[in-house]
Amino acid sequence: MKWLDEVGAMSAMRFAGETCVTARVNELDFERPIRIGDTALVEAYVYDAGRTSVHVALRAWREEPRSGETERTTASSFTFVAIDEDDTPVPVPELSAETEEGEQLRERAIAADY
Repeated sequence: MKWLDEVGAMSAMRFAGETCVTARVNELDFERPIRIGDTALVEAYVYDAGRTSVHVALRAWREEPRSGETERTTASSFTFVAIDEDDTPVPVPELSAETEEGEQLRERAIAADY
C-alpha cells in the first residue's frame, strides 16, 4: 500500500504541478501477494480531476524475475489534493485525454471507480 500511495502521489504531482497529499483511498483490492524475490510493477495514471483534487488509478503486478511471468496483484484508486506551501488546497488543471488509449483508460477507471 505504501508503494501505491507513493507512486500515486508522484502521478498526481506530475499532473497538477503542485505538491499533492493523500486525501482518500477510494478502493484497494488485494488479489494476490507479491512474494519475497518477486519484482513489483506499479502502473498509475490520472483519470479524473476536480477543482483541487486528482483521482489516480493504480494497478500492481508481481513479476518473477527469472522468467518474466507477471500476475496482477492489486487494483486501487486514490484521491489526492493539491496544496501550496501553507497546506492550503490549490486548483489543478482540467484533465483532457490526449489519445484514444488515454480516453479508454479514463473511461475504464471511471466505470470501475478506479
